[in-house]
Order: sequence, then structure tokens, then C-alpha cells
Amino acid sequence: MGFTQAQLRSFEGRSVPDLVAPGIRLLFVGINPGLWTAATQTHFCHPSNRFYPALRRAGLFDVDFDADVGMTDSQRAAFLARGMGITNLVARATARASEIAADELREGSERLLTTVDILAPAVVAIAGVTAYRTAFDRPGAAVGHQPLGLSGIETWVVPNPSGLNAHETIDSLAGWFAQVGRAAGLL
Repeated sequence: MGFTQAQLRSFEGRSVPDLVAPGIRLLFVGINPGLWTAATQTHFCHPSNRFYPALRRAGLFDVDFDADVGMTDSQRAAFLARGMGITNLVARATARASEIAADELREGSERLLTTVDILAPAVVAIAGVTAYRTAFDRPGAAVGHQPLGLSGIETWVVPNPSGLNAHETIDSLAGWFAQVGRAAGLL
């Protein structure tokens, strides 16, 4: 089915609720929701996004769903029951992450710190090194384990799973996701 460009544009500026619950061990952090994500109300949801296929390959989540409609409530519950959650640095949906201003990312880092303080996951995995560098004023940061964690929580930067990130594959992303899954005690 999919969406027309006009339908997707109607979701600009909308938000997607965090997929979080007390007791999660691994909190994934996106940059911001894409328009398809806003339309389906499912984080990292786009037919070209490699997030869920990489989670499956890493052994972290084995639930299929239709990217045209997003996750069902029971699938969201299964994700949370697996010990994982998802939030974003910026809540506003855009067609591309490059539409997010540096100030928005810095403001989003403050919101994320509050979320991390409340949830206290074992590991935070931020998807996107460029956004992380800007949001947390760490221009030299690289993908991988971060020596300066967030609120004392082990923090990793993993590659952005967007289909627009041509440098990564499902296999390479699965490798990163397996690392953060092991660090969180989920594998």
C-alpha cells in the first residue's frame, strides 16, 4: 500500500510517543521520527530502514510487522518485554534528519538526559554519530562505546539504520546491535 508524498507531508511536525517502560535494559535513541514513522506511529518504520532487520539478525527481536501499518500494540508490548525501548533526540517528524537544527538537537539532549535519569537503562544506544556530536557537544566522538556516558549510564553510538545511510548494511548494523545487546545483558 504505502503512502503518497502528499500523505507523508501531512505528517510533518508530528511526533511519535516514546516506546519505553520501567525496567528496560537497552534504550535506542533515534535522531527524530521520519514521516513514515509518524504516519505509522512506529519508530524506525520505513520499508528501507534496516533497524528491525538488524535487530532480528543480531538476535534481539524476532517479530515481523507490516511497515505500511506499523507495529500492533501486542508487538510493542513484546518489544518492551524483551527489555528494549526507543526514544528520539527530537520529537518533530521531518522528511530527513538534516532538517533538524543544531539547537533542536542540543535541546533534545536535555530531554534525553531526563528520560535516561527516569528509566535508568543499563545501556543507551544513540543511532547517528553526527547528531550525537552536535547534541552533546562532542565533536570528536566516533561510533562505538562512549567514554563519557549519559548520567552514569553506559552509552554507545551506533550507525544510523536509515536506508539513506549507504555506508551500513543489515549485517554491519546487526554487529553493532549485538554489541549493545550484550552490554545490556540481553544476549
